[in-house]
Amino acid sequence: MSNNTSVAKTGKTMCLFDVDMTLTNYRQKITQEMEQFLEELKEKVTVGLVGGSDLGKIAEQMVRSGENSSQLIYNMIHKYDYVFAENGLVAYKKGSLLAKESILKFIGEEKLQKFINYCLLYMSELTIPAKRGNFIEFRNGLINVCPVGRSCSQRERDEFAAYDKVHKVREKFIEALNDKFGEELDLVFSIGGQISFDVFPKGWDKTFCLRYIEDEGFEKIYFFGDKTFPGGNDYEIYTDPRTIGYSVTSPEHTKQIVSQLFF
Repeated sequence: MSNNTSVAKTGKTMCLFDVDMTLTNYRQKITQEMEQFLEELKEKVTVGLVGGSDLGKIAEQMVRSGENSSQLIYNMIHKYDYVFAENGLVAYKKGSLLAKESILKFIGEEKLQKFINYCLLYMSELTIPAKRGNFIEFRNGLINVCPVGRSCSQRERDEFAAYDKVHKVREKFIEALNDKFGEELDLVFSIGGQISFDVFPKGWDKTFCLRYIEDEGFEKIYFFGDKTFPGGNDYEIYTDPRTIGYSVTSPEHTKQIVSQLFF
């Protein structure tokens, strides 16, 4: 449920944050200032993260200290009260694993291969500013499809994002996938970030994470995200009646709104 009014600083409250362009810039590490701001916020409310990426990618952005990926993940799940990776399909509370779901188990190898093969064929016929590597990323709870390839440079990422705004590459790709697999697999396609889109079973969007917190006694659950438009990967949780949703445009905007609400 979207809301734009100030609130009192009372009651058992949770703030749930998207990552990219909410707490960090696209695929960039959290600033020391924002990290400190969240530490101060934790003294007032419960703080949770919910992202479409896997644990490793979220940890790379949300933790400033750690010698390797395992250490970053360990530090992150103990630093924040809740961490929901892959829309909540991998869920942690205060450092302990709550649950882990599998899209492979849910859909099955045969249907997944049929879907992935079609994606690769479709992308082979695209002409875009650049193509690199890692076009399909298989995660526990979703498939991430990236026409430019996730191994692209930041410059190539920005070039594709600008091209996609004009030519709607991802939107057209999703339309083709809906036509091909919409009824057979009952999938949802969600655009997130600059270069890719997520694919997951219906109901496995970011509202999935709410099942782990809706019975925890919170009087209010605030959600902050930037992709809150229909088709964006924050839309479902932003409009969910269990949350009070705020649409943001940058980490600075997030900080401004949260400061008005809780400081």
